[in-house]
Amino acid sequence: MTRDTKLILCPVNLRHTQTNYDAYEEAIAMARRRGAKLLVATVAPEMERNLNIRDSESFWGEQLQKFVAAHPAEGVELETVIRKGAVHRQIVKLAEERNVDVIVMESANPKVQDYLLGTTASHVVTHAKCSVFVVRG
Repeated sequence: MTRDTKLILCPVNLRHTQTNYDAYEEAIAMARRRGAKLLVATVAPEMERNLNIRDSESFWGEQLQKFVAAHPAEGVELETVIRKGAVHRQIVKLAEERNVDVIVMESANPKVQDYLLGTTASHVVTHAKCSVFVVRG
């Protein structure tokens, strides 16, 4: 029996979207096929590396709107969300709060320190209560 998919979460790392947004494109295609709503989220850091960014939620919210405008999801109902905190925890928390059916996310090529510390994708796969579709960049 096929599960009914109503809401797909696609977290995007806006620092890497200029070079790779395969997961976003996959999430749009999946939402179209399944007739689901797409929730596109980004997570602002607790402490900005760039001291010129005074209001990180507002700054990253604008960046997310620019990204979505530059890559429209035609035919898909889309909502954007900005969270603040540890990326891996915020993705899982948002998925639980919104009762997401599927998370579609990028997986960076791991380095040795990623194996020792754990990647965002591996944390989400391990802790999310819904299905997780990981797209290799």
